[in-house]
Amino acid sequence: MFTRVFVKTAFLFLLFAAPALAQTKLLRFPDVYGDRVVFTYGSDLWTASANGGQAVRLTAHPGMEVFAKFSPDGRWIAFTGQYDGDEQVYVMPSTGGEPKQLTFYPAKGPLTPRWGYDNHVMGWTNDGKSIVFRSQRDSWSLPQSKLYTIAVTGGAAIQLPMPEAGSGDFSADGTKMVYSPRTRDFRTEKRYGGGQANTLYIYDLNSAEAKKISEGVRASRDAMWIGDKIYYNSDRDGKFNLYAYDVSSAKTAQVTTFKDWEVRWASSDDTSRIVYERNGELEILDTKSNKPTKLSITVPDDGVHKRARTINAAQYIQNVALSPKGERILFGARGDIFSAPAEKGGTRNITHSSTAHDKFPRWSPDGSRVAFISDRSGEEEIWTAAQDGMSEPQQLTSGGTAMRYAPEWSGDGKRIAFSDKDGKVYILTLADKKVMQIADSPNGQINDYEWSPKGNYLAFSMNDKPASNNGGFNSVYVYDVNQNKLNRVTDPMFNAQNPTFDPSSDYLYYLSDREFAPQISNIEFNYA
Repeated sequence: MFTRVFVKTAFLFLLFAAPALAQTKLLRFPDVYGDRVVFTYGSDLWTASANGGQAVRLTAHPGMEVFAKFSPDGRWIAFTGQYDGDEQVYVMPSTGGEPKQLTFYPAKGPLTPRWGYDNHVMGWTNDGKSIVFRSQRDSWSLPQSKLYTIAVTGGAAIQLPMPEAGSGDFSADGTKMVYSPRTRDFRTEKRYGGGQANTLYIYDLNSAEAKKISEGVRASRDAMWIGDKIYYNSDRDGKFNLYAYDVSSAKTAQVTTFKDWEVRWASSDDTSRIVYERNGELEILDTKSNKPTKLSITVPDDGVHKRARTINAAQYIQNVALSPKGERILFGARGDIFSAPAEKGGTRNITHSSTAHDKFPRWSPDGSRVAFISDRSGEEEIWTAAQDGMSEPQQLTSGGTAMRYAPEWSGDGKRIAFSDKDGKVYILTLADKKVMQIADSPNGQINDYEWSPKGNYLAFSMNDKPASNNGGFNSVYVYDVNQNKLNRVTDPMFNAQNPTFDPSSDYLYYLSDREFAPQISNIEFNYA
């Protein structure tokens, strides 16, 4: 009897203890020193053992405390905080204590989420006397910023000599710095290869000479100078992974080869370890063996943000679509797809996907199904669901490699057209789930595609002149489904866009810029 009671008691103890010991997710912006890591969770700073375990809170202010960095001797932590409304640079003892404000120049903001934060702490100078941070105080435009140092004792900030800099890290001897002129920390940078992608250079602080070290058009960011190698994060293989550039041989080698979750917010101890975020958890890479170790960290908070609760989604509504008979309205909000009545009835959650981002909902012509974009498979694909939300959504496409945009049903309900970030337009045939690419814009994206009422034509505008050739105007094109042929239907001399068919499909209407008056226009920045 005693044995049974003891076993049951022990079982109940384990049952209730298990949730408390579970790995906490959403650990962000980490740094490592010695046997400790520091990170942001729930807008506050926390520290934990570099081997994992229970975390200890360092800050508790309602504002954001982010980008914590240990000093070279581990005694201090510098970070970006919002104690007085805007973002400023602060420093505090690494064991906890009252933060000291170091910068006072007003931050540029408040900024939209994609622009991140001003006065972003990057690290320390090698002697531990000053903190390196990024600021837009001397910039005339948001994407442009510079790096500065501020003494831990306070005083005026000193600008580093690079004309533009979004991030950077000193070499061991302090004579050089690896840096990126750009800052796209919170913008959509995955698989981005445009002119604003992060590119890495070695800057000689004595001679002011710069040498490019990153390869390809994809982003290379979060550079960390460790010994004779520069480690950085890049998605040149399709996923953000760590790479190492050998300064002496000028050769680059891939360090991690993750195929699932991206490496994010990598930071080093400047000796042999790199800590980063992956799948909302922290991992530490030993640069001597190139072996990563997952940290199981528990944040002992009261779980307020994880409790089930009702949220007013009114301010998050986007991608609205009216049903064929005008009785209901589709929209996306907080990653789910909803259907609401135009007059009477209840609101329905069509997708119920707390682990995915569902967007761009579109009604089928008969109103029975809803097509939408979802990343629940790991990449953005086309899915459909019953309009009443009573059955599991079905995935229609696979193999996506870029952000995908609004799925548009043909009038006969047999096909769905969609586009992607790379400027391509596709048609999905529902009967066999085959996807065919019908257009590839050499300059820009295509987002104004529209079917004819009978579904035998698809019209859209496209700029078919490469950007390297000074670009050009958009022309309206019509794709003939039956003949599998794409035709230009407007003169390339004039900018044309947003085509739409009349109900009989006899005429195609579109917008066009045909103003010849010498005035400021949306074509030329000075005179048209």
